[in-house]
Amino acid sequence: MDKIFLNDLHIDTIIGIYDWERETLQTLSFDLEMDWDIRKAAKSDDITDTLDYGSVANTIVEFVEASHYQLIETLAEDLASLLLNKFPIPKLKLTLSKPVALHGQNIARIVIERQK
Repeated sequence: MDKIFLNDLHIDTIIGIYDWERETLQTLSFDLEMDWDIRKAAKSDDITDTLDYGSVANTIVEFVEASHYQLIETLAEDLASLLLNKFPIPKLKLTLSKPVALHGQNIARIVIERQK
């Protein structure tokens, strides 16, 4: 299966369990790996024959900006479900990264894989 990647999508949103996290926007980073057979689009050179990753990116931005989750796990799960339901993607791998201040500047990252 071919893959379409969408990387380094940075979106500001409210996320976290602590009071201070609920009062300030945090920048999350998203990377997606989506299974897609590109042969039809490669032959036709027509956007309607491929996965419109611009539309995928816009869907992610709108969803995340409007969200107010506490856990990145919940956000990742709901976002993956939305994308699989809205687009004919057979399988995706979603990586979500969040800056954290544990001992200096750190990144919390989760990776989930979901399919139809």
